[in-house]
Amino acid sequence: MATHTLSADGRFDVLVAACPTRQVINRIGDRWSLLVIYALEGGTLRFQQLRRAVDGISQKMLTQTLRTLERDGLVERKVFASVPPRVEYSLSPLGTSLCERIAAIRTWAYDHMGDIESARDLFDQSADARTATSVE
Repeated sequence: MATHTLSADGRFDVLVAACPTRQVINRIGDRWSLLVIYALEGGTLRFQQLRRAVDGISQKMLTQTLRTLERDGLVERKVFASVPPRVEYSLSPLGTSLCERIAAIRTWAYDHMGDIESARDLFDQSADARTATSVE
């Protein structure tokens, strides 16, 4: 067992399949959750504003993502009694505390995109070379 992945109190180890922290890591690492959290980092948004902010997300996926983030306590949903009903989404204090952590991931991605693109190009070139050699 890798001790560097244990929580400070030893109760959790994300590398263990049954560890409940895996659900949290999976939620944060899924395709849309980080993007929704990033969008809400700027403040409260209505559903359609969020949908426009997170380019490419479908209505169904945004609905599912918001529900799971709300269930996990990361997003708060406020319904206003009006016609038509108005719903706003914002980060909870727990979600805001996560923003502070994941901002480093976003910054890292921005800072290293050139390196990643270069590595991909190099890999793709070597994969093309391997394919061409294996065909001959």
